[in-house]
Amino acid sequence: MSDMYEGNNEFDLFITDLNGNLRGKRMPSSGLKSVMTQGVKLPQSVIGFDHWGDDVLDNGMVFETGDSDGLCLAVHPEPISVPWAESARDQILAMMYNVDGTPFYPDPRQILTRIVKRFKALGYTPVVATELEFYLLDGQSEAKRQPSPPIIVEGNGVRLNKTDCYSIEEMDGLEGFFAEVRRACEIQGIPADTIISELGPGQFEINMKHSNDAVQAADHAIMFKRLIKGVARQHDFGATFMAKPYADKSGNGFHVHFSLLDEQGINVFDNGTDEGSSLLQQAVAGLLNHMSDSMLVFAPHMNSYRRFQNGAHAPTFASWGYENRTVAVRIPESDNVARRIEHRVSGADANPYLVLAAVLGAALHGIETKMSPPQPIEGDAYAMSERFELLPNRWELATESFADSAFLRDYLGEEFVRVYGAAKEQEQQKIHGRISNVEYEAYL
Repeated sequence: MSDMYEGNNEFDLFITDLNGNLRGKRMPSSGLKSVMTQGVKLPQSVIGFDHWGDDVLDNGMVFETGDSDGLCLAVHPEPISVPWAESARDQILAMMYNVDGTPFYPDPRQILTRIVKRFKALGYTPVVATELEFYLLDGQSEAKRQPSPPIIVEGNGVRLNKTDCYSIEEMDGLEGFFAEVRRACEIQGIPADTIISELGPGQFEINMKHSNDAVQAADHAIMFKRLIKGVARQHDFGATFMAKPYADKSGNGFHVHFSLLDEQGINVFDNGTDEGSSLLQQAVAGLLNHMSDSMLVFAPHMNSYRRFQNGAHAPTFASWGYENRTVAVRIPESDNVARRIEHRVSGADANPYLVLAAVLGAALHGIETKMSPPQPIEGDAYAMSERFELLPNRWELATESFADSAFLRDYLGEEFVRVYGAAKEQEQQKIHGRISNVEYEAYL
């Protein structure tokens, strides 16, 4: 960090826990130089909190270790301004290490970093782009704990309560909001590209530009989710990346596009044909083979599984095809030099670091073992459901597949499987321990 740096009054330092929630400290600017050079200590157990921020005693990181500290070090050379904050503030994204300086592998950013290094050892660099969907909400939605579409004050003052996919007029009515999103992305170095009005009322998708740094691509996704919520509050809206906020409307997806470059910068998925290279086929096979194992990463919460319904643009089977949006793994139509894979399973509520680690890890395993995929699907994959194994469609089933996965233990790590699995089991116990209103309505 430059000695001449003149920052804001405060800064937030945060790491990303396994659920994708940000955990850290808000500190005065007087401590900035020390934080940037020496880091900040936080309990390692923070990484494995459940969704509500409670300790998970079964993960082996609390009492067994004396709830020992890890060292959180900044991942960027300078703090980043938070332009939507009410008072001047910066933010520092960090990654956790053991206190001896070695990687702490339950940290999701460390897990993805390790996967990228395995590609590098083979002479490949993943090139990644992400697509995140979210809903804008009425400003009272968070307080009421009930989603409601926003009212467009800049337009005709009507509530966005109908689907208007790809509507430019809908975005015109939110011009001030999206202009502020663009400005905040530029300030924070987030490579936002196209903005699309999606299938739900008040639902939008913002695509990121391709990056040859997969870890940085996940950083941008994490920062973008925080940015959207912050800018929304500034405009008296709410925003959610919840997988399925409305039972009868489109869910929020998180699609991942990726290709591989060799050491000469050549896309190894391109062989001059529309079908792509043998390496592309092997990567696809790995993705299909380990999709069930990784569903708890792609769909981490109870609500996540409401996305997976036939005809709802969320895949329910491990299938693939060319220029086909009914499959789980799509090969988009493109120029040969841009030949790539699109993974269409994850929800926007998933942790971007873990999603990229699971996707890239499965592709890597397919390449390393030279797997072969089945024939690609032409037409409606939902109509061919009898040909495929159903992906885990309930939280508990996904947890079982996750716990039994040798692939995840090998590629994402034993510690990760233990700690993440324990958090999910605790979350399930908490939710199933509560009686819902629908049960009272039906049975009381």
